[in-house]
Amino acid sequence: MNPVEIGYSAAFSLLPKLPRGVTWPLFAAAAASGHRAYRRGKAGKGTATLARNLRRVVGEEMPEAQFEALVGRALRSYARYYLEAFRLPGRSREQILASFRLERGELLGQNHAAGIGSVVALPHAGNWDAAGAWVAANGWPITTVAERLKPESVYLKFLAFRRSLGMEILPLSGGERPTFDVLEERVRAGAVVPLLADRDLTPRGVDVEFFGGRTRMPAGPALLALRTGAPLYVVDMWFDADAAAGHLYGPVEMPGPDEGALDARVRIVTQRVADVFAEGIARHPEDWHMLQRFWLDEPAVSTVA
Repeated sequence: MNPVEIGYSAAFSLLPKLPRGVTWPLFAAAAASGHRAYRRGKAGKGTATLARNLRRVVGEEMPEAQFEALVGRALRSYARYYLEAFRLPGRSREQILASFRLERGELLGQNHAAGIGSVVALPHAGNWDAAGAWVAANGWPITTVAERLKPESVYLKFLAFRRSLGMEILPLSGGERPTFDVLEERVRAGAVVPLLADRDLTPRGVDVEFFGGRTRMPAGPALLALRTGAPLYVVDMWFDADAAAGHLYGPVEMPGPDEGALDARVRIVTQRVADVFAEGIARHPEDWHMLQRFWLDEPAVSTVA
């Protein structure tokens, strides 16, 4: 077992059992260490990429001292995401419901009660695992997709972790059936289908404009909504002092057949999703956990931790 596997195994087994007062200081210290390295110009690749992405969001006009403070808050937010996500399996239904607030979230329950599925596009912001656990704790069926991680043992641990919270998890690839076919079935049966949708730099991604630059985002949410007729919502997510939080926007307006072929309509809807993401990230930049290359016109960060 390599160090990555050992670390994740310890996190999954120990963090749900330990008081937050014991574990948070360790996570906060790790975030502070990363911030100090950034201020000294010795940031690791992830922190350097996060900072570059945040600078694109807030613009060059933000003074450097303010920006350094923003990077520090972003690292603390990222540490908080991991700690609170790993602690979810040890929490009761009541604690899970209290630890996440979704403004207009009742629409998802109303849709399910009416036999209508909901497609939800989420950014890598706030705590998306808490959001999924909150949906399941409300008693609404939820199906989502997980990318296969390496090593396989880590992927399997994340799979078991999310399934233990009441979510149906489909592999992005390598499943018994095509993943999109299963998602269509679940939506038509009235399930909530949340999909992380703010980054897909592969050729499959849809080109969008985002904070003045060009990037690609997944076609899945738009295509699923257009194929099934289900409402598509977009969530803005962040952290409040006492809980993870979000706001449900939408349904996103769908273009009609007269506005082009299906691929053209997917591009229109994906840009609309991107625009809502941008508004939310601009309001809560410190809670956007994007530590990977994001814009197509920027090279990968070469800094080594």
